[in-house]
Amino acid sequence: MNEENFIKKLVELMDTEAKINFSTKLADLEDWDSLSMVSFFSFCNTNSSRKISPEEIKSAQTVEDLFKLATA
Repeated sequence: MNEENFIKKLVELMDTEAKINFSTKLADLEDWDSLSMVSFFSFCNTNSSRKISPEEIKSAQTVEDLFKLATA
């Protein structure tokens, strides 16, 4: 998955209209909440060969951190 497609998918998972990029801090996103985290967790564990943990998602600070988790 490339960066552009990842951001589109993340916007869809969060159901947000916010403009985000790789340097966007998750703490600054109103729509990055527990439901978004669960949706991202499910997405990653369905579409990635590596299973990630909820703790890894919680420790992510930027959109780029999430991308690294999803594509590792």
